[in-house]
Amino acid sequence: MNQTEKARRFADLHVKGAPLLLFNAWDAGSAKSILAASAKAIATSSWSVAEAQGYRDGEAIPIEFAEQIVARIAATVDVPVTMDFEGGYSEDNGDLAANISRLLGLGVIGINFEDRVVKGSALYEVDRQARRLAAIRKAAEQTGVNLFINARTDLFLSQGRDPAQSVGEALDRAKAYAAAGASGFFIPGLSNDVLIGRICEGVTLPVNVMVMDGVPSNDRLSKLGVSRISYGPIPYINAMSALQQEAKKVLS
Repeated sequence: MNQTEKARRFADLHVKGAPLLLFNAWDAGSAKSILAASAKAIATSSWSVAEAQGYRDGEAIPIEFAEQIVARIAATVDVPVTMDFEGGYSEDNGDLAANISRLLGLGVIGINFEDRVVKGSALYEVDRQARRLAAIRKAAEQTGVNLFINARTDLFLSQGRDPAQSVGEALDRAKAYAAAGASGFFIPGLSNDVLIGRICEGVTLPVNVMVMDGVPSNDRLSKLGVSRISYGPIPYINAMSALQQEAKKVLS
């Protein structure tokens, strides 16, 4: 598949009630292993990519380094590749657009793009984040690739908010993000099945849930109308744990 075909294929894999499963990678080697397990696409986890190179999550890894890693992944596997691009490494819309153009030049066909303030903890106001999304969409259109922009809200992650009271704002953000050109809506941190169901019912975009403690089973998420399930840092954490245990057997 060429890049345009990969982008189209990736979008088509998002089916409400029959979610795309993404077991997140952190380098070309892990991507090859995941692909060999019959993955339909490869997604990176920013946390895992950073940790694997000795950095902390939160755009601490230099963007040039992150781009090199995802470029190797895209060159190694012949399936759609989507990158966890955090906040895009810039608050300036012009720089953000340039960053996206470079990513598309590397063969990436999708990104996660969060509404947490770059290198901060608060969230951007809805209108500001919508303008940031619009800048990404415009940059992608100029390359001719239908970039899958998975608009992530951090309303339910490390904000100390009552999830039930945040659903209304989440729905407002989803509507604004869709109007700005988002392709999907990502709600990491939300684990309550009733609230996940409310978002799936109230959002026109495909909804992405991240597996973590307390999140319903994949079967349950499918019944709730989820279109994408990702595993975030879990694959890396488990792989490093297994490596440590094998090392102990040899070194102890």
